[in-house]
Amino acid sequence: MSGGVGERWLEAAYAGAPWLRVLRPLEALYRRVVADRARAYAEGRRRVWRAPVPVIVVGNITLGGTGNAPPLAWLARRLQERGRRPGILSRGYGGKAERYPLWVTADTPPTSCGDEPRMLAEQTGVPVVVDPDRPRGGRRLLEAGCDILLSDDGLQHLALGRDLELLVVDGHRGLGNGHCLPAGPLREPRERVATVDAVIVNGEPRRDLPVAAHRMTLAPSGWRSLDDGARYPVSPPPFRGPVHAVAGIGRPARFFATLEALGIAHVAHSFGDHHRFTADDLAFGDDRPLVMTAKDAVKCRGLASGEAWVLEVEAIPDPDFVAWLDGRLATL
Repeated sequence: MSGGVGERWLEAAYAGAPWLRVLRPLEALYRRVVADRARAYAEGRRRVWRAPVPVIVVGNITLGGTGNAPPLAWLARRLQERGRRPGILSRGYGGKAERYPLWVTADTPPTSCGDEPRMLAEQTGVPVVVDPDRPRGGRRLLEAGCDILLSDDGLQHLALGRDLELLVVDGHRGLGNGHCLPAGPLREPRERVATVDAVIVNGEPRRDLPVAAHRMTLAPSGWRSLDDGARYPVSPPPFRGPVHAVAGIGRPARFFATLEALGIAHVAHSFGDHHRFTADDLAFGDDRPLVMTAKDAVKCRGLASGEAWVLEVEAIPDPDFVAWLDGRLATL
């Protein structure tokens, strides 16, 4: 599902549009397929690879993006502080490589690895490998000396065994209308929430969840020049407004709300999640500065003709979650 039709369907699914009820017979079929697949892995009819090191999955059960990358980056840094050697494993959505596993570096084109793996490699400095076959990618990280694997958006990739599952939920959207595809935005039934080790709500929770959850906020940490990488504090900004703001993420309104909270006057330009930018997308016919997310920035280098800036953000989990996680890490 892509383009405007896909975006309109997604908004309807999160809003609980009544017309989606006609798709519930197809939802029942989808749920049966998901259950049969999970049962096949649980009963050994499909192979599960168990790594000789701990595996932590950070993912979601909804379409449209929930903000997995910031908590994953935070977790990678937390593990490094504790003396571990983490490696990040990704499917590489939005990219296609000639061969896998693909080792992601600062020179890897996002068209090969996807935008989020490239961003995570830059933000964390830990090894990042992209491979649709996650066990194969995991073995590549082990060869590089990693002693703990972090699987990005991997809850549904059951061929990779895991020791810890962290579910990220968008606070604004929650679980939408609570229904699975195509009658709702869920990849797995709502009951899946109760089987993970911890639920992390990204932002202010606006909808109830079936289990208790931890809170996480995204805080702006600084500005970076898209041109030369120079870094500046959040306030005062290193540019004069108003600005053009572009966002090709799961929920662009989150980025624009952050700019508003910072007092930055802007003209908002929304694009689809994982949008492949062109120079025309960034040409607005004036000399106003351009601001964007870190995820979009990896695809926009060399495209902006004028002044362009990247707003860096970092995840700040609540202290209860940090204490819980440290306790669990000690047992892995």
